[in-house]
Amino acid sequence: MTKNTILVVDDDLGIQKQLKWSFTDYNVVFADDRASAIAQLRRHEPKVVTLDLGLPPDPANASEGLKTLEEIVALAPRTKVIVVTGNNDKENALRAIDLGAYDFYQKPIDSDTIKLLVQRALNLANLEHENRVLAKARPGMGRIIGNSDSIQMVTRRAEKIAGTDISTLLLGESGTGKEVFARSIHEHSPRKDKPFVAINCASIPENLLESELFGYEKGAFTGANKTTLGKIEMAHGGTLFLDEIGDMPIGLQAKMLRFLQERVIERVGGRNEIPVDIRVICATHRDLQNMVKEESFREDLYYRVGEIPIFIPPLRDREQDVLLLARTFLNQYREEFNAKAKSFSEGAIQAMMSHSWPGNIRELQNKLKSAVIMAESSVIHAEDLGLLAGSEEREPETLNLREVREQAESRAIRKAYQAADKNMSKAAELLGVTRPTLYSLIDKYHMEDIKTGV
Repeated sequence: MTKNTILVVDDDLGIQKQLKWSFTDYNVVFADDRASAIAQLRRHEPKVVTLDLGLPPDPANASEGLKTLEEIVALAPRTKVIVVTGNNDKENALRAIDLGAYDFYQKPIDSDTIKLLVQRALNLANLEHENRVLAKARPGMGRIIGNSDSIQMVTRRAEKIAGTDISTLLLGESGTGKEVFARSIHEHSPRKDKPFVAINCASIPENLLESELFGYEKGAFTGANKTTLGKIEMAHGGTLFLDEIGDMPIGLQAKMLRFLQERVIERVGGRNEIPVDIRVICATHRDLQNMVKEESFREDLYYRVGEIPIFIPPLRDREQDVLLLARTFLNQYREEFNAKAKSFSEGAIQAMMSHSWPGNIRELQNKLKSAVIMAESSVIHAEDLGLLAGSEEREPETLNLREVREQAESRAIRKAYQAADKNMSKAAELLGVTRPTLYSLIDKYHMEDIKTGV
């Protein structure tokens, strides 16, 4: 297996030797001044660089090291640079972070600590590289960001159906990115040059939803001063995305079923049948199967819209995608708001990885947007994200992030289960998840007492 290359920029031969023995698992190349550092950078293209700010001609002054850092960032912006500073030189360390360094480390050097920093930087560099490769390999699914097994499996499923006109039902909690998937399917389909029209069935009053979908004729009701096309006609030739179809009134479901079967509509107040050629993608965070049993959603419509169901996993089940998405949003909002935030502190990274994200990607976006705007420096801290350890939560029994998430989710499930008087539907509603998701979590955490109703 080819070893990853690390560039060590330091004029101290003793430290060079120490790091060479510390990084036996890597291909280590060295440089002792700015010119040789840039030459080695161009030649070897390392993913990680350790850079001593005290470079010649004046090792006591960090200016040469900072200039070297600026050149490295300009030439290789994806390279992770860990700056090494003197024990009492925190000011220049923070300045280096402002200039684009990934992290800093203060002397004296401890082999285990610097190895951990380098490995973490390398893991992130590899993760970002893999995502860029995947995005190029899947141009039609370029909107979807993530390397986790769960999201890649869903993406492959979406790719398979994109070239067809089969009705698709996107399932998942609120904020998981169902509209992003719908748009990606459309953009990867033969209809990509035609309209993509989205409507949220939960956001429009019941008495207006029919005319929004089907349009209306002049004089159909008070205020109908002209004939107006509905969303269905506007999507002709393209894709209609019905978000939150589980909130569609039961009376309107029969008219929607007829349209899906016959592909013709009648405007409100009209008599003529109008043929419409569209692809339909629906989405909901509700448990439609349970709604069918409760007769609040038509069974025939359920089978019509859900020819191919796709379940989009919640963010808490996507592991490393959290950090990848966070860095994507950071770059996006930094440019949008011309902000100075460039990176995350270690505390912010740990807070994001341990948070259960009940609001999923939408919650992550909101926190990142706020943090980018409000951050006082180029580094976003946990306080900026509002993700400090909650004062109402007890200290976790472990520092393992996966176990911390499991403990927090298990406690939340038990609390909701008791608050709902052991009613699973109500417990799922309190938790903001579907019943299938709740059952899945109960199985995952082996909560046998809840499964048996104890």
